[in-house]
Amino acid sequence: MASGSRRVFFVGSGLLALCCALTAAVAAGLPLWIRGSALCRTGAELVNATGPELDQFVGPLSYGLFAGQRLKQCGLGGRPSRFHFFPELQSVVPTGLHVSVIFFCGVVILFSSVATGFFFVNAFGRPYEMLQGPMGLYLWTFICCVSSLLVMILFASEVKLYRLSDRIANFNEVNFLFQTHSESYDRCFWLFFLVFLLHGVNFLLIRLAGVQFPFRETKESDGSGGADLMY
Repeated sequence: MASGSRRVFFVGSGLLALCCALTAAVAAGLPLWIRGSALCRTGAELVNATGPELDQFVGPLSYGLFAGQRLKQCGLGGRPSRFHFFPELQSVVPTGLHVSVIFFCGVVILFSSVATGFFFVNAFGRPYEMLQGPMGLYLWTFICCVSSLLVMILFASEVKLYRLSDRIANFNEVNFLFQTHSESYDRCFWLFFLVFLLHGVNFLLIRLAGVQFPFRETKESDGSGGADLMY
């Protein structure tokens, strides 16, 4: 492939990696990962509420990786409140799993930034072999792909397996019992899915630029070296 076309592919990949880094950084900090509602089960059972009456006992709930907000509805008016995972909810959430989600968010941000630099080095500079050359492009992109996928899997496990919304809704509650009424992933969760897809597109752009996979390239180069020795 001509060097001009290859440069265009590398610049495009670098811009996509930069977008991924910025998107991951913004998504990690916003409290828009889960949007749902919590039902005040105790209040609803006391008055035997059914149908439209249940709306008086359902309050919205939303949270992210660091903070969130909710509205407690127990039939006597709403009580809005805000909460933070650290240090308030450390005793009720699976801390190790939650920290792992934050860690891999940081990995996505860091290595997306690293990948951006290496794409532009390959487009305009003279990169060294191995990590600064073609192998580095595949390596950093692969790390970003896997890390963004792990963010989604670990967070989904925390929400579904550990019933994170129920734990948050019942935090510091003594007289009332809350249960999740509705729950869905919000835009920040899907932004990480977009990051995963964009890094997958980068894999395709690297290949379209004419860069072979590292192991395959090494094997072919070994063969050509042997042919040169024969002549």
